[in-house]
Amino acid sequence: MKVLISDPLSDVGIKIFQETTGIDVDVNTGLTPEELKSIIGQYDGLVIRSATKVTADLLEAAHRLKVVGRAGIGLDNVDIPAASQRGIAVMNTPFGNTTTTAEHAISMLMALSRNIPQATASLKAGKWEKKKLKGRELFNKTLGLIGAGNIGTIVADRAKGLKMKVVIFDPYINPKVSEKLDVEVVALNELLSRADYISIHTPKTEETANLINKKTISKMKKGAMLINCARGGIVNEDDLYDALKDGHLAGAALDVFYTEPPGNIKLMELSNFICTPHLGASTDEAQVNVAKDVAEQIIDFLLNGVARNAVNVPYISSELVSILKPFAMLSEKMGLLHAQLAKGGIEELSIKYAGKISEYDVKSVTAGALKGLLTPAMKDAVNFINAPILAEERGITVLESRTATSEDFTSLVMIKVKTVDRENIVSGTVFGKNLPRLLRVNDLFLEMAPEGHLLLISGENKPGIVGMLGTILGKHELNIDQMMVSKRSDDSKNTILLATSSSVTDTALKELRHTEGVISVAPLEL
Repeated sequence: MKVLISDPLSDVGIKIFQETTGIDVDVNTGLTPEELKSIIGQYDGLVIRSATKVTADLLEAAHRLKVVGRAGIGLDNVDIPAASQRGIAVMNTPFGNTTTTAEHAISMLMALSRNIPQATASLKAGKWEKKKLKGRELFNKTLGLIGAGNIGTIVADRAKGLKMKVVIFDPYINPKVSEKLDVEVVALNELLSRADYISIHTPKTEETANLINKKTISKMKKGAMLINCARGGIVNEDDLYDALKDGHLAGAALDVFYTEPPGNIKLMELSNFICTPHLGASTDEAQVNVAKDVAEQIIDFLLNGVARNAVNVPYISSELVSILKPFAMLSEKMGLLHAQLAKGGIEELSIKYAGKISEYDVKSVTAGALKGLLTPAMKDAVNFINAPILAEERGITVLESRTATSEDFTSLVMIKVKTVDRENIVSGTVFGKNLPRLLRVNDLFLEMAPEGHLLLISGENKPGIVGMLGTILGKHELNIDQMMVSKRSDDSKNTILLATSSSVTDTALKELRHTEGVISVAPLEL
């Protein structure tokens, strides 16, 4: 098996490849996209960091490629759907650099508070600006954390050691986790208005892109300071410049940028702005850890077929893969559906296996449900291997039950998710060898493939509702591919689940929600 290392990697990882029988490794860094594309067809494995872009175009030429391994967490530079379509496993190393990144955020917090970069530059220039560079204490100040995953919780712990007050905004955090950390969970607007410092620790998603903008900055306490060591693009850099320039924010520290390297952007002109060139994971210890992890994972996959920390491949033994893999993929979609139905912090996931499926080791199926449930919040950091660990860290209780009988189906999987204020139920099965189907979404019983663009609509049970929905969607050039309707037991309301040809626009959603007789409309993406 041939492996290409296309980005700089610690010698520890390279040595592991070199000393493994059955693996030939080439180190060839700094390649242009065209150069990489010209040679990628020779390799079974590819090791990257953040520089190499694994695009659909590159994967088209990767005829032998079986696995891509990222020495780090983020997979923004990998086209995961394209890799999945070609049967290429994509792995990351989610735990090797969490402490390092958290420590960098704390370092930026301290440097910003005490003007350390500015003082260094001033003193080296022969000046003695002691009064001008007066700082502020961290003691008893309030730190607001946007995101409380692996890195965010470490930052919270370190900040509490500095005797700071910590508040957290994370829609997916469980109250048990906040109790363990002894921190307060608040709404975003409350965090913005209370925090003296705000530090971002969330993946970049559709929900978090441009999260810190002119509107949200205006809600921050005057004189607050902002730190972002997560992902570029979460902070609107132009709006941040304006807030620093006019004095609404006292300072900001960025380790990540919308474009990297950022070039000579306006922020660089400001004395109350400090920055580092994406150094969050750049310590000797972290680079050794992720290099060792990625080497061992790729070798295990290529030689033994074991997919550890793969974001697109469930871990299932070769003997049971044909049986369990379809159920694992089904449960992942059911978990993803639950994540979109859930309101408030998730407390419990219970999964019931009925019929033939109950006879097997279903850890991978349960892990699939947890992966789907956590993916909207954690993106690339969650996979089939670490999903149970991350669920436990977030205080989510996981319950499994089995029964040998299933009245209507050979096998049935039913998942209940309990949040702080409601419970949702989704069930499904697999027909034949690989035909996953949703069978129930709360009080709606159906048979539908768990994929595509869905709308879950609650409405009054009266003539014309379905017709009006169809008219509105047609006006917005959306075809209805499937539709299921179920009446409530009291006949006063019904539930409709329909699949559309493409995503429903905000304009169409607004019109649907204002239609007479429609109670609620929830877009779902599977």
